[in-house]
Amino acid sequence: MAKPRAPRRTLDSYTVKHINKTIKASDCVLMRPSDPSKPSYVARIDRIESDARGANVRVHVRWYYRPEESIGGRRQFHGSKELFLSDHYDIQSADTIEGKCTVHSFKSYTKLDAVGNEDFFCRFEYNSSTGAFNPDRVAVYCKCEMPYNPDDLMVQCEGCSDWFHPACIEMTVEEAKRLDHFFCENCSSEGQKKLQNSHSTSRQPDTKVETKRRRRGQSK
Repeated sequence: MAKPRAPRRTLDSYTVKHINKTIKASDCVLMRPSDPSKPSYVARIDRIESDARGANVRVHVRWYYRPEESIGGRRQFHGSKELFLSDHYDIQSADTIEGKCTVHSFKSYTKLDAVGNEDFFCRFEYNSSTGAFNPDRVAVYCKCEMPYNPDDLMVQCEGCSDWFHPACIEMTVEEAKRLDHFFCENCSSEGQKKLQNSHSTSRQPDTKVETKRRRRGQSK
């Protein structure tokens, strides 16, 4: 007769001794990959459980995929810290946890002053069987009609308020950073008129065209 399975209990939290960090459900963690040459896996903890003695701790996780792990692969607009929340669930030993991390919403990530080693962002859920994404479309910008990659510098047109990559408007990044004003091709004629009519206004001379790009920082 088979020995009855020992009951397991759910833990509210657990301190991973080898990293001296306390984890709980909904935390995001870095997990040891099977191939040491690959970056750490990223997962969201759904539940923590142990045996009746509080040992043999396991975590129920939902995996995040990196763009290169998806069926379509990495594309130009995918950020270096971008992850997809997948439908792939798993159970792993708590001993495989290498550290804690933060997976921000896309909006929150773009507002960070600096990006640390443990900062990531997610704007898509990913179906690992079909390769489908949710949402299946996002806003696009520039002449190239690509979604925003927060690693790339973009400049904003003062006329239509659209954002453009310097390369798409035949400009270097350094040139873009020095712009005082920018109007895209469609707005350039009207924009020049506005500038001529604004010479007598009180706008400060050191005002620069708005640009956006996330800054990479050190681990917090």
